[in-house]
Amino acid sequence: MLDKLQAIKERFEEVGQLIVMPESMADMSKYAKLNKEYKDLEKIVKIYDEYVLVLQNLTSSKEILDTEKDAEFREMAKAELEELRPRKIELEEELKQLLIPKDPNDSKDCILEIRGGAGGDEASIFAGDLFRMYERFCELQGWKLTVLDLTFGTAGGYKEIIATVSGADVYGMLKYESGVHRVQRVPATESQGRVHTSAASVAVLPEMDEVEVNIDMNDVRKDTYCSSGPGGQSVNTTYSAVRLTHNPTGLVVTCQDEKSQIKNFEKALKVLRSRLYEIELAKHNDAVGAQRKSMVGSGDRSDKIRTYNYPQSRVTDHRINKTVYNLPEVMDGQIGEFISALRFAENLEKMQTSGIEE
Repeated sequence: MLDKLQAIKERFEEVGQLIVMPESMADMSKYAKLNKEYKDLEKIVKIYDEYVLVLQNLTSSKEILDTEKDAEFREMAKAELEELRPRKIELEEELKQLLIPKDPNDSKDCILEIRGGAGGDEASIFAGDLFRMYERFCELQGWKLTVLDLTFGTAGGYKEIIATVSGADVYGMLKYESGVHRVQRVPATESQGRVHTSAASVAVLPEMDEVEVNIDMNDVRKDTYCSSGPGGQSVNTTYSAVRLTHNPTGLVVTCQDEKSQIKNFEKALKVLRSRLYEIELAKHNDAVGAQRKSMVGSGDRSDKIRTYNYPQSRVTDHRINKTVYNLPEVMDGQIGEFISALRFAENLEKMQTSGIEE
């Protein structure tokens, strides 16, 4: 660990020199990246410097006990050792946490997409239940959730609903929700009282800006149409809704949240950037997948991750084998327990694979 920390300190000093060079200050994109790296490394270096000082003082105090005959000096050395030893352990734990490889997207806002899957009308109803669960969770976190586009199910809920979520550490928490969510219950449409299994898929994408994902607008076809649903006088009278089609990939994004066509276009473009980023990330993960596949990861939309069993009031996360029997509370947005456990499992996995525990 000390070797890694020393290398980080050397990089910190190098970045400190690079950041004041004229060529860095002339390139705002480069300057911003260096500035962010400097601040991130500064947190680690500050604790590392204190850790090195503690180690030096521990060595000095032990030498005094080994060589000093004066009783007063020996007592002072013993007292210092009693203070330094627990502080050394605290600093080691802090450094281990800081050395865990960070996902650079964790601090970003995100795009939340929920789609009804297998199960017909019941799947759409369940997609609606999941959306309300996330809506409630966002309220509890103090985050802002804005619906961009939706398609209602024929018996309630949503065939598809897309929203943006903004706030502190949004993607870093919600990314664990990506995947297939399965529900086991008696549907409202079931007359025989039989338990059915349905599913809905959740995709959580980090919101990317134009610097990170550059789109050639020559590859994008823009269509406008009349919005539907709530919206007052502008509904079905003005062409404010926007549909973007990315020709190289065939991706289609729609947005009718705003009355302004320009605002809908900007929001649709954000979603398109995030989906294009997801495609590139999937290619990268496939390339390195043979080397290491994360148990938790950021979630694959094709993996079954969680089951909601209504007859037993049970919720099970299959990635970490965690089960709770408080389904009503979970559906009311109390999913923080799962997210904390998933984050802990991922961090432990990262520490083991990166050798931080050594």
